[in-house]
This record gives sequence, structure tokens and C-alpha cells, in this order.
Amino acid sequence: MSKDFFDEQREQSLVKATIVKKYFEVWAKVVLPTVRKKSPQNPRIAYIDLFAGPGRYKDGSKSTPIKVLEKAIQDPEIAQTLVTLFNDLDGDNTKSLEEAIQSLENIQNLKYQPQVTNEVVGEDIVKQFEKNKLVPTLFFVDPYGYKGLSLKLINSVVKDWGSDCIFFFNYNRINMGLPNNAVKHHLDALFGEVRADSIREKLTQLKPSERETMIVEAICNALKDMGGKYVLPFRFKNQSGSRTSHHLIFVSKHPKGYSIMKNIMAKESSIVNEGVPSFEYSPASEKYPLLFELSRPLNDLQEMLLNDFSGKIITMKELFEKHNIDKPYIRSNYVDVLNNLEEQGKINVKVKSGKKRRKVKGQFADHLTICFPIKQ
Repeated sequence: MSKDFFDEQREQSLVKATIVKKYFEVWAKVVLPTVRKKSPQNPRIAYIDLFAGPGRYKDGSKSTPIKVLEKAIQDPEIAQTLVTLFNDLDGDNTKSLEEAIQSLENIQNLKYQPQVTNEVVGEDIVKQFEKNKLVPTLFFVDPYGYKGLSLKLINSVVKDWGSDCIFFFNYNRINMGLPNNAVKHHLDALFGEVRADSIREKLTQLKPSERETMIVEAICNALKDMGGKYVLPFRFKNQSGSRTSHHLIFVSKHPKGYSIMKNIMAKESSIVNEGVPSFEYSPASEKYPLLFELSRPLNDLQEMLLNDFSGKIITMKELFEKHNIDKPYIRSNYVDVLNNLEEQGKINVKVKSGKKRRKVKGQFADHLTICFPIKQ
């Protein structure tokens, strides 16, 4: 790691920390009611960061662990249930983090004081997580390069109910590392050996933008094959905006988490076209279906719905949950398109028996039933 890496907080790191902090807060509120029912005597949730870094950058900016802890301290319910584990191989980083944690105002409000360790992230940690059933855990993985980042590590946490993973990786280091035999085992652990070898065979024939698309698509598919049904990537460009620096990828087994994170990432997108967030993806093509779908414009959504649901009757809630996966559209996009289709007479909308429908601009209730005509 370069000596000046933590000198000042770059814009990418700020956006990354904002996404993690926002998701942590909403995730905790969603899982806690069920946690309390399952374990009324000892309800617990967890936040784990195995590459935590220091507590603050040298310019004084707060790191992600500190922002998460501040959010937990401010919420009495989270403060009484949250268990945190922060790890970093660099002893200077863990010392800095411990000092920053102890200086937090009202840190004593946390029932479980944060645990800070100085361990190598490898097979031992994976085996420990694999053999234990974890409480609902938000797992944040932010390595400087790729050492320690593996499919097995991610799956060892997200295997359990209520657990999601957010990981942040340096795209350029992975791109450079793939053809390097000296680090082959690290990249095989991230992609799976067969998939990694397939990527290596194709890399030399591709343009830089195509290499990026293929690499990110491969990681997303590897996570899905592992069992992380809902995967959502977000791209970060370098300071000048000329090329990609990092990607953040969210992994969950539940559509609720996917929907929450999509809305958070949408608000952090630097470009929004016709209400559709960019998620800052690399240029995509039809060769890479997931990233291609995530770059579709709003104009495509109307025709997609008429084709995909031809002759079907479905509620708004069911339609959104089924259709928005691996697409850039958020709920407000579906609301706008469905209202337009209804105004054009291209769909019929029914209300539950005994209920009255009051049309309000920009709204389309979950319980409304949509009847799609058979596509000719």
C-alpha cells in the first residue's frame, strides 16, 4: 500500500463510505424486528470489516468504521444490539482506529464495545465463519488489492439469514493481476479457477473498456453462482473522470436488500438520465447481459413491460420485485411508465374489492393489479 494512501479522503472513498453508512442504517432497521422475535433475550446484529484501515485520514476525515459507529451510537436500538469487529493487518492502522473509536462521543452507549484485531485475512477466518451460524451481519470488505478477497470469504458470511456483503475493489490492480502467474491463486480465489482461466484466455484480445466489462460481469456471475442471488455493481472513476478506478459490489440473498441498495446507489450516481440512475458503469454491450441490462434507457422500459408481461395479470408489488433485478430502473421509473401506459389505454388497472382508488400524480400503489394485453 502506498504511504500516502490514507493522507486525504478522496471523493471515491467519501461516496463509498456514504453508501455503506446509509445501507447499514436501513439494513439494521429492517432486520432488527425479526431478530427481536427470534432472540428476545439477546437480540444481536453485527458489522464486520476485515480491512478496516485507520480511524481517520491524515487530513482528519472520518473513515468508514467511524461513520458506521457514529450512526450506531445515535440510535438507541442499534446501540443495544450491534456487535462490531474491525481488523487490519497493519498495526499502525489498528492503533489509529482504536484511538479514534475511544475518542468518539458517547462511545459508552454501545452495549458491545468494538473489537479491533490485527490478523491476516485468509483460510483460518473463512473456516471460522463457515462453521458458525452468524447473527445477521453486514460484511464490508475493502482490501487495498485482492489478497484475502475470495468467494469463500464472502459466502462464509452471506450464507446466513439477514447477512449482506458490500465489497470495494481496485479494478486496475485486478486487471493487472489476472495475467500475472505470481498472484494466480489470489485471483482464482476471487473468480473461481475455471472462470479466471477463461478470462485470462480472452483478455489480450479485448479493448480496455471490454476488459473492464468482462471482469466485472465475471465477478457478478461468480457471486450469483455462489448463491448471492442479488448482485449490484457500482463504478467509480478516477479523479479526472477519464477512467475507472474502483468498483463497489453489493451481494444479498433477499430482494428487499437489493431494492434498498439500488435506491441508495441511485442517489449517489453522478449521472441520471430521464430519472434512470447511471450507477457509473463501464460502457456495456450485449455480450455482457447483466451490465448491458443495467445500462438500458427509460424508453426501453415501456416496451419491455408490454413484452415481458404480455397476457398476464400481476400486482405492482410483484411486477417490481420480479422485473427490476439486474436492471437500472428504480421504483419511481416503474410508477412513471405504468401511469403512462394506463393513460394511453395500453393496460387496465384494477383495485382490490372494497377499496377506492384515488389517482395521485407520481404514485402507483403496490396492491394495484395490472392487466397486460396479449402482445400481437
